[in-house]
Amino acid sequence: MARMKFICDTERCIECNGCVTACKNDNEVPWGVNRRRVVTVNDGIIGQEKSISVACMHCTDAPCMAVCPVDCFYRTDEGVVLHDKDICIGCGYCSFACPFGAPQFLSVGAFGVRSKMDKCTFCSGGPEANGSVAEFKKYGRNRLAEGKLPLCAEMCSTKALIGGDSEIISGIFNKRVENRQANGKYTGSQLFGWSTAYGGPGTPDPTPTAATKIPGAK
Repeated sequence: MARMKFICDTERCIECNGCVTACKNDNEVPWGVNRRRVVTVNDGIIGQEKSISVACMHCTDAPCMAVCPVDCFYRTDEGVVLHDKDICIGCGYCSFACPFGAPQFLSVGAFGVRSKMDKCTFCSGGPEANGSVAEFKKYGRNRLAEGKLPLCAEMCSTKALIGGDSEIISGIFNKRVENRQANGKYTGSQLFGWSTAYGGPGTPDPTPTAATKIPGAK
């Protein structure tokens, strides 16, 4: 079974925000929430600027799952971390625990009252039936069920953002590093967020949530 992960190659990202627009439009994400964001560090410093596309990394040992008091999070067979909005109480613990700022809350009503948490689903929907109206309304499009990869990665013009089976995409990145080293351009091989989200070599694969324990599963 494939383990679905994201990689952002900072040497290729041009801060076009195509990934952000693709995600927001295809999943009809409400204003005030960005499931994916492009962050630029060392902005304005010539030769040191790096742009990074950031979303939920679907961590091997997801801190959002660990701190949720109502256990609304679960993990699919493909390693995607999802949540059940019918169970979420909007406490915000997951937002504080996530090192990538992935869980976000849409402020509604007076004084910024929080609603249900929203985050990247790796375009794999939620606990409702695949492709159903209820699933799309709550979680967006289920592209994985259609045999497709997340649209953010598909729409990246420079292929800085790639998503899919961890073995395949890490192989793609390693080949890029080898080519850069051969051309004397760039010797770095550190992937943004990889060790934080997925652990180092030898880290065991996460255990999927049993179907009988997925909250609200239909």
